[in-house]
Amino acid sequence: MKKITSLLLSGVVLAALAACNAKTASNAPNSTDNNGQPPATNTSQTNQNDASSGVRKKQIESDIRAREQRNKAGGDEMKRNDGDLESEVRDKLEANIPASKLTADAKDGVVTVSGTVPNQDQIGKIAPLAQQIKGVKSVTVKATVAPPKNK
Repeated sequence: MKKITSLLLSGVVLAALAACNAKTASNAPNSTDNNGQPPATNTSQTNQNDASSGVRKKQIESDIRAREQRNKAGGDEMKRNDGDLESEVRDKLEANIPASKLTADAKDGVVTVSGTVPNQDQIGKIAPLAQQIKGVKSVTVKATVAPPKNK
């Protein structure tokens, strides 16, 4: 019975992870092939408030730790699923660069991040933050600077 319960629970978790879209905002680009448009000022502020809340930061860090522990229990903690890397990098960027519209794509540990950030300083934060995630081998930053625009 325990094995069936574990199997069902694992299936639900995998389905939920597959449904996640690795973006920092709902209107972030769907692909790393383009950068999309900068967010509206009010959208940017809403995203920043959400991402910088203490509860959200704790949730993001907890999610990252749980994935790392799961990988460690499964064998090689540095060998990561591309979807997990995309999600963890996105979460890390969301918590630390909250006014951005970024998306992440991963292939065999190589992560590409594109989208927009409000200022040049934040471009420089992307690669070091992504490198903090176990399993990230290299980071390509295709993001551009685009301050929030007024509607």
